[in-house]
Amino acid sequence: MSNNIKLTTLTKTSGCAAKIGPAVLDSVLKNLPKFEDSNLLVGFDKKDDACVYKVSEDKVVIQTVDFFPPMVDDPYTFGQVAATNALSDVYAMGGDPALAMNLLCFPSCLEPSIMHDILQGGYSKIKEAGAVVAGGHTIADPTPKYGLCVSGFAHPKEILTNSNAKTGDVLVLTKPIGVGILNTANKAELLTAEKVKEVTNIMIALNKYAKEAFKGLTVNACTDITGFSLIGHGYEMASGSNKTIEFFSNNIPLIADALEYAKMGILPEGMYNNLEYLKDIFRVTNGVSQEMQDVLLDPQTSGGLLLSMPEKDAKEYLSRMELYTPHAKIVGHVTDKQDLSIIIK
Repeated sequence: MSNNIKLTTLTKTSGCAAKIGPAVLDSVLKNLPKFEDSNLLVGFDKKDDACVYKVSEDKVVIQTVDFFPPMVDDPYTFGQVAATNALSDVYAMGGDPALAMNLLCFPSCLEPSIMHDILQGGYSKIKEAGAVVAGGHTIADPTPKYGLCVSGFAHPKEILTNSNAKTGDVLVLTKPIGVGILNTANKAELLTAEKVKEVTNIMIALNKYAKEAFKGLTVNACTDITGFSLIGHGYEMASGSNKTIEFFSNNIPLIADALEYAKMGILPEGMYNNLEYLKDIFRVTNGVSQEMQDVLLDPQTSGGLLLSMPEKDAKEYLSRMELYTPHAKIVGHVTDKQDLSIIIK
């Protein structure tokens, strides 16, 4: 056993880029039976971030599960990123996490102390979220993986979905994108320690604060940006709402150097999977570079929230978000349905 093994050397893909491609997943899910229950308000057929089940007239439970292989070598940091990513789905649905259970796959070649550090990192973000850990499940596996099953609660009227965007809404993105590309560059040992820290800090930032900042404001639709990319999650919002989303490429917050690495061809496999699935649903206008298109298709790990809201509420929201981040920006708007779901300008 060794404490010197880098976690990322034990994986082929990392973070949300390790997810099964959307085309394959869709082909499987569409042939599965749909369960009917009047209390199931949001299920997997909605392509939303979590399921929502009504337990009483004034309370719903929000449940999600998410885990993946490491995108960083430090075990504690890996635990933080994985937990932050799993907790995010509850915030995206308008709820607050309450209960978490661990999911851990762990190789026999690693010391138990590394397992401890992964879990400890996850616990730190669960505690920050105000939730509790109540157990979990572990298996032996040559590829390390960690994540959570998370349950949260909300009032039925507080639930947000990704399918209620309104014509005239603007879109706010709360974190910069390019995480998948930068993590790929890091696996190739191209990043400085300072750059790795910058990317890590973005991934471990809880969307708790982005959710708290829209209290009292009108939010018509919400999702978090993860492995399906900004275009992919935007497509789910647009198609579910029967609208078209126009993204303004010059307004989208990017992690510095993401465009440069994309231009060099340092791209995760998940980007190509996203492109194959989404190539017929979006159009890029003149002036938008190939590398920008690649970044927009980049699978994010523990990305920010994408909110569809009236412009006046968005301006107030951005003012509140200045307390937490300089990155939150208006990145597009919602129009009536056009020939395609996504247009990049």
